[in-house]
Amino acid sequence: MSTALPAYVLVVEDEPRLSLLACDYLQAAGYEVSALADGGKVVAAVKERLPDLIVLDLMLPNCDGLTVCRELRRFTDVPIVMVTARVEEVDRLIGLEAGADDYMCKPFSPRELVARVKAILRRPRGPVSTGEVAGLEMDRERHAARMNGQLLELTPLEFRLLEAFAAAPGRVFSRDQLIDKLHGDQRAISDRTIDSHIKNLRRKLEQASPGEEPIRSIYGVGYKLEVLA
Repeated sequence: MSTALPAYVLVVEDEPRLSLLACDYLQAAGYEVSALADGGKVVAAVKERLPDLIVLDLMLPNCDGLTVCRELRRFTDVPIVMVTARVEEVDRLIGLEAGADDYMCKPFSPRELVARVKAILRRPRGPVSTGEVAGLEMDRERHAARMNGQLLELTPLEFRLLEAFAAAPGRVFSRDQLIDKLHGDQRAISDRTIDSHIKNLRRKLEQASPGEEPIRSIYGVGYKLEVLA
């Protein structure tokens, strides 16, 4: 009987103690792990061997984490957990908009890191049911979404939001429910963050479907994806 290979996690962290701690806990959880300390070497390493997930520090020598994240998103949708000492909301927003799937602030519990990694790698892959939303096609495996045949350039968080909407077209989601879709650990995140992602997702959908308003705001309640069929 064949045994599935362990998921491969790349840890990019220039603080030796934190890198070793993260690697030790991830290995103990059953993952294959390797580490890098130089931001300038990440893209080449990922192209040589694609990880199942990347833990990426924001402040790195030679190339910062945001730049690395944006460069990676040009050719791969590998899940990225960004780690940083910056705690301001604006830094979180920038990191997530660059394409990170999750965000952890230092100091963090290595057990929490493992839990986040497990949660992300458990997410299902494959086609997404889009109910009766006319013109919308989504594919988890390729992390691709099209509206009326036009490819939507979505960040990982925007894709997950659209995935939630598409699975229940016409349903109104509160901001709290959408936060749960983005972050299964239910960590504190502001309404402003959700509104920012919804605004960007709405703009991209409307560009691909002129004259339509696919995502609507329901005053005092939340948002819904219109049933357009």
